[in-house]
Amino acid sequence: MSSPSPDQLIQLPKGFSFSALAAGIKASGKPDLALILAAPGTTAAAVFTTNRVAAAPVQVGREHLKQTRGRVRAVIVNSGNANCATGNTGLRACRQVCKATARVLAIGGEEVIPSSTGIIGVPLPTEKILCNLEALTSSQDSTQLGLERFADAIMTTDTRQKLASATFRAGNSDVNVLGIAKGSGMIHPRLATMLVYLLTDLQASPVELTRLLKHSCDETFNCISIDGDTSTNDTVLLLASGRSKVRLTDAGIRSKFACALSTVCDSLAEQIVADGEGVKHVIRLSIGQARTPEEARQIAKTIAHSLLVKTAWAGADPNWGRILAAVGRSGISVDPNRVSIFIGKQKVCHHGTACSFDEREAHAHLAQPKCEIHVLVGRGRACTTFLTSDLTAEYVHINADYST
Repeated sequence: MSSPSPDQLIQLPKGFSFSALAAGIKASGKPDLALILAAPGTTAAAVFTTNRVAAAPVQVGREHLKQTRGRVRAVIVNSGNANCATGNTGLRACRQVCKATARVLAIGGEEVIPSSTGIIGVPLPTEKILCNLEALTSSQDSTQLGLERFADAIMTTDTRQKLASATFRAGNSDVNVLGIAKGSGMIHPRLATMLVYLLTDLQASPVELTRLLKHSCDETFNCISIDGDTSTNDTVLLLASGRSKVRLTDAGIRSKFACALSTVCDSLAEQIVADGEGVKHVIRLSIGQARTPEEARQIAKTIAHSLLVKTAWAGADPNWGRILAAVGRSGISVDPNRVSIFIGKQKVCHHGTACSFDEREAHAHLAQPKCEIHVLVGRGRACTTFLTSDLTAEYVHINADYST
């Protein structure tokens, strides 16, 4: 299994090409329209936002996957406009873009999955997209350069691309898994304000892909949080071109693919948190000795969403009392006399009370870009790991000025 560092070559799966350009949707003039073209026979699975206010592309994407029974040929993405809270006009615009894209590519309109990201409540500038489709579809590139152009075009408040890949051997063939993501704010379990495209050249049915994707999301994207908000446009889409000729037929291949998929998703999840709006510290929060994984996640989310805890982390303040208070109000019937807390390797709270520790060492640990907090709740054997962040003044500045 291989997972690339930022300076390593990303492994591209066979059967996909990319294109991107500036259509004038973003006021900055930066690239804002992108396309993935998938080989014939590509199968798909997706997980969408759980927000009841679902953007038009989420609604249309769900419809198209249902209509085709998980067959996809193209993904069209615009940034700078979420096409959310735009009513029937937004839905018509989304469908029009899909049909026009399909017409240029000579495929079915329902084989196109749309995605949008940006400001809510502003009509989609449909004509800017439609008049650029010929140029977009004629500039397909299956190299890493094409991939990077796509990754650039889907960003909003992101400061950098988010890419990851993994490869495993099956018989005489290599199977590649590639992940592309955007997201840096409105990050919360049950997905985030993120778009994630996972591409593989494995051959698998939509049912098989759905099962594996949901499990991977539960362990990665549903275990991150920056600000506790759940977006209206979240999409995690998994496409399998089948071009490696390796089929998902036995437990060995299934296990290898599940591992590769989790490797890619875990990397993307950490990249999203690290690029969170105003984030200075990424916190790996471990909850142990819970009765169930769900219980552990609930405690982790309560800690991760506490403004008092997050601002303490921003100042590298080892104020463990705020963490203990969050555990106590998590809704789980913890016994405070059994709770212990660690900052890095140091125990700072033993069975609900203060214990002697080196405050300078704890401060130094929290001052690092990546920190570890470990909480034992004394109820059982279940555990979870949750990625979260601090909360800084820069986050406020970014989101106070977002629409202006």
